[in-house]
Amino acid sequence: MAIDVKKHKKKFLDQKPTINLVPFIDILFTIMIFLVVTSNFSATDVQTDAADDVKDTGGKPNVTDVSGDQEYYVVPVAHLNKVTVNGQDRSDAISGSAVGVQANVIDQGQVTIKPGEIVIETPPGVPPEVAVQRPEVN
Repeated sequence: MAIDVKKHKKKFLDQKPTINLVPFIDILFTIMIFLVVTSNFSATDVQTDAADDVKDTGGKPNVTDVSGDQEYYVVPVAHLNKVTVNGQDRSDAISGSAVGVQANVIDQGQVTIKPGEIVIETPPGVPPEVAVQRPEVN
């Protein structure tokens, strides 16, 4: 019995290559599941650059720790060099780029924070000497 080499060669050359996509899709999904499971999607703190410090912020400062009944709260401002209360310069109350502001002034007055400066308008009856105090450094 003779083997027809030409017939097998023609049959071999006429075959078109096929790519099986099922294993490829399985591997792709496995990698995707691995990345989703091992990724961390929690919020992170974002550092602000110097350009954000140039913006004027009006209104009351964002005091995050106001629980309790403190009489004064420390308001830190980067490179603080001037504090004005009702038009009166109270820069002598600055200690370590921070100033102590009376809780009543924060609640009922107007506090404007600018780069290196705090401008405070007190409620009626609160003198500038009482509105801000020099924070005690331990």
